[in-house]
Amino acid sequence: MSLLLALGVLFGSLPVHAAFGFNDTTWEGMSDFLTLTRERLGEGRVKLVATLDWDELTEKDAVIVVHPEVEIDYAEASAFMRDGGRMAVLDDHGRSAAFLRRFQIERIPAPLRPAIALRDNPNLAVALPAVQHVAGHEQGRHPVVRDVTQVVTNHPSALKHPNLTAVLTLPASGEPDATLAVTGIIAERGRLFVMGDPSAFINLMLRYPGNRATAEGLLDYLVEDDSWGKRGGRVFLVVGRFKQTGHYGGAPSFADELKDYWEGFLELLDDTRAEGLPDWVALALGALVALGGAVFMGKIGARAYGRILPRYTRRTPLVAQGGIAGRAAVLAAPTTHRALAMLELKSALVESLGERLGAEQLAGPNELVTRLEGRGVSREALSALKRTLEELAHVERRVVTSQSIRVTSGGVQRMREQVSQRLAEIEAELGSVT
Repeated sequence: MSLLLALGVLFGSLPVHAAFGFNDTTWEGMSDFLTLTRERLGEGRVKLVATLDWDELTEKDAVIVVHPEVEIDYAEASAFMRDGGRMAVLDDHGRSAAFLRRFQIERIPAPLRPAIALRDNPNLAVALPAVQHVAGHEQGRHPVVRDVTQVVTNHPSALKHPNLTAVLTLPASGEPDATLAVTGIIAERGRLFVMGDPSAFINLMLRYPGNRATAEGLLDYLVEDDSWGKRGGRVFLVVGRFKQTGHYGGAPSFADELKDYWEGFLELLDDTRAEGLPDWVALALGALVALGGAVFMGKIGARAYGRILPRYTRRTPLVAQGGIAGRAAVLAAPTTHRALAMLELKSALVESLGERLGAEQLAGPNELVTRLEGRGVSREALSALKRTLEELAHVERRVVTSQSIRVTSGGVQRMREQVSQRLAEIEAELGSVT
């Protein structure tokens, strides 16, 4: 039971309240932004999705990404915008940094001492449209902020860029001004809008006229007609830990499919690490582990052990015994080199000849051959005996000098037959002489 409780604590997941939810009507939700989008574009053109299917998009559509907690697929997004699609990324501290760097946009801290702030709170800095004044006339105001005087931010991040068009600026005191929002044209067809404060459009902040006017201007900018034709596309809204599938503009290659599988696996790991496993999965894993432990302990507890005999009552193995039986067991063992069997045949041949000649001491092979010659053994029998003794002596020399030698079981059998034949020949020769 304790194991189940431990696993439940380890893997169990608790519901986590996510900010910026489009269906969230609390102060930090974005339900008012969703309502504004539907009122301005028509409900049929607004797609609130948890999975962004790149294969479903066309060049007339637009995508608004709010505080992404997953990496935005650069390959698909860039292909979409190069074809004429439009994207808005509203993020301050989410995971869009790597995606933005591909467009040379860097997120940097907002000014510590903003020139204008709501209730003198530096975290509520006020952003102004990025404009220039030449000879008393305003220039460079972007259409997104056409009707905007100021925008109240909420813990924003600033942006640094080399050549994109600034839309909103955070004036600062005693430090350089910072850029809050930028936009740019992608491949002369698509559009990318980036803003370092999604909180500017939450329910609490849309009560400020400038914030609402900026939201309206952004929607108009994403759906307005192009010089190359009327758009009339849809606007897809995604937020937080959304999923991404498909490939913009066509069927994926095999490499793309492998990449999708791998990214899906990594996304599953991220989801599990961030939110934990579902309760039923944690309970099932706990039950499986507990069942496995019970089966293991049951097998260990029910195992029957054989009686161990005392050492002094055990039989002595043949290889540990002396005499002929022990020697035969050693020579017959699978791990014994067959060269030892050849040496055993040599010893048997020499001892048998010495016994037949009545030698009082163990005589060497050469002395035995000399004695046999003196006893009238034929030259043919002695020559055959010498060949056999020389072959056995060759094996003995290689064993004594620790040289490698290969002896097959067939070679041992052949030598056994040869030794028996030599002894039979000598026995016959000595018998005829006698």
